[in-house]
Amino acid sequence: MRALALLTLLIAGVWVFPTFWYTRSDPTQSVQWLAEQTNAPGWKYESVGIDKSAERLLVADRLVAGEFTREAKPADMVRVFGARRTKGDSKEIGLFVHTPDRCWVEGGWNLAETAPDFVELTLHGRKVAFERRLFEVQGRRELVYFTGLVGGQTLPYRLDHNYSVSRRVLATGEEDRVYKANRWNDTLLWKRVLGAFLSRRPLLGSKQFLRISTPILGGDIVGADHRIVEMLPRWLKPEEVVITN
Repeated sequence: MRALALLTLLIAGVWVFPTFWYTRSDPTQSVQWLAEQTNAPGWKYESVGIDKSAERLLVADRLVAGEFTREAKPADMVRVFGARRTKGDSKEIGLFVHTPDRCWVEGGWNLAETAPDFVELTLHGRKVAFERRLFEVQGRRELVYFTGLVGGQTLPYRLDHNYSVSRRVLATGEEDRVYKANRWNDTLLWKRVLGAFLSRRPLLGSKQFLRISTPILGGDIVGADHRIVEMLPRWLKPEEVVITN
């Protein structure tokens, strides 16, 4: 009887522990979401449908996907994607599970060598860290930046948990691309899980995932970086959020 009671307490403790462990916010940061814009001077915006990748499987309150084309130079194009979920549900896939490192690779793209793979930019006076990737498919190359917010605040850990898995799978030429066996034994994945735990930031709850990319024109990667950096403050504007408990 005592053993059953201890087991019950242990199960209950495991169940409620995350509620007490993970803090809702970082007291050193303001709570501020980034609102996607469609009006950027000198650029034409066109909404596009969500492609048949893992992103369409996201259970989000809001999905935004579109393309900006420079009016004076139509060859300059920037693609954007945003997903936001106001509440977390353990039965639903997480917004950060299918990053481009995973869903683009599963969609047939290859990860190419590029440096750096992580950049920190100042966006409207706020530092935002972005994963930076170069993808290739059938002679096309695309430079991709992506990031995420939790509770309207930037993350204290990187979103590169799929990076080493995908690189290893591509190197071995696996037909199934990224599968569970590759993920469970990946040290970087577990390092990020540990980082999330130690940071005490919530794994569930309100989240926002943002991705911006642009084609590489004539091998000019520097120009692609400049287009993304130029477009980011035009596409994303601060959105004040009032916290209610």
